[in-house]
Amino acid sequence: MFCDGCGGTVQPGQAYCSRCGKQIIGPVSMGHAAAGRVQRHVRLLGLLWLAFSAFNTIGAVVLYVLANTLFAHLHNMGAPEGTSFLRPLLSVAAILLFAKAAFGFIAGWGLLQHEKWARVLTLVLAFISLFTNIPFGTALGVYTMWVLLPSESEREYDLLAAPQAA
Repeated sequence: MFCDGCGGTVQPGQAYCSRCGKQIIGPVSMGHAAAGRVQRHVRLLGLLWLAFSAFNTIGAVVLYVLANTLFAHLHNMGAPEGTSFLRPLLSVAAILLFAKAAFGFIAGWGLLQHEKWARVLTLVLAFISLFTNIPFGTALGVYTMWVLLPSESEREYDLLAAPQAA
């Protein structure tokens, strides 16, 4: 319990605050409830997903440019005949990486805005990142699951998202 004058700690039944000397009249107010795990971490999580998606976007662009410049001219450089599959393979990989980055941007924005759908989308992306972007994607995936996966996190996130729906 705390004094409403200075915020100092007050024991039950104490008549005067030991810090400021103010008389304690009536019930002593309790301190504010501590913020839950989701409330403390959701902003950082959203920013991390935005940053991680920016790096994925850069990687996708570089991969696509390499696939369509360097690997498009491999046969002119004397590469073996069996390498013709590299250009389409790398182009498709770059497009998939860009799609993952786009969904990451959407998830990060959704977390920052406390959208109801953002929790599920972010958890799906976290699971995918566990295996596809070692070590940073793995670390972000584990952190995301630690914040958003428990059932009490679902309830807390729904409480954060509820004012947005109204």
